[in-house]
Amino acid sequence: MMTNLLEVQQIEVVYDQAILAVRDISINVTEGSIVALLGANGAGKSTTLKTISRLVQSERGSLTRGQIRYQNQDITNTDAATLVKRGLVQVLEGRRCFPHLTVEENLRSGTFVNNPSRSDIREGIEKIYQYFPRLKERRDTQAGYTSGGEQQMIAIGRALMTKPELILLDEPSMGLAPKIVEEIFAIVHTLNQQQGISFLIAEQNARLVLQYADFAYLVENGEVRHSGQAATLNQQDHLQAAYLGGSRSSEKALV
Repeated sequence: MMTNLLEVQQIEVVYDQAILAVRDISINVTEGSIVALLGANGAGKSTTLKTISRLVQSERGSLTRGQIRYQNQDITNTDAATLVKRGLVQVLEGRRCFPHLTVEENLRSGTFVNNPSRSDIREGIEKIYQYFPRLKERRDTQAGYTSGGEQQMIAIGRALMTKPELILLDEPSMGLAPKIVEEIFAIVHTLNQQQGISFLIAEQNARLVLQYADFAYLVENGEVRHSGQAATLNQQDHLQAAYLGGSRSSEKALV
């Protein structure tokens, strides 16, 4: 029986006490799974992730209804730093690297919450370099001089330094070349399979993420409109036409 790692129950989120961004979203992430949160820009995907990680407060957003549970405990009012210590970390949209720090210094910045030993830090960084060999080649380069794809790898690597159980990944394909996006998703899949890390991925590129996800939710206007096994959603003509950018009459498969 699969155990829920994360349960989001009927949340409503408001910005500036006036703008309703999320009106009714309920999602589950089971242990060891990859779950996709699909929808157009402005659908409420990013707000949902930031609400889970408690980062929405930094943007004058507030959770006005609903509950969030992680590891079978209510985290609705838990602060972001505590969540990171408990293994829940978010990779924000747009990478958000420290441009004047080197690649390796950016990775090290992911350790400040848990305060590991020097040997643990070295071991963690070397493990990241195994998954992202390109970062090892550029370890002494300032992050601001790396490519968009490399910065996305840095952001994911920094999250891995926190030793997470669940990573919230926000629009990892944004602004990147298709080949780089496929490389990043392949690494995410490898991390999931080899380390058992769960992922909740907010993504507009439905064609790609459905190849790797186990389950998916389709969000529109701050509400979940459809949900199901990723492979099943990938085969439903009316969902493809309405939400996923095409239909099987014009494309044989979303690959």
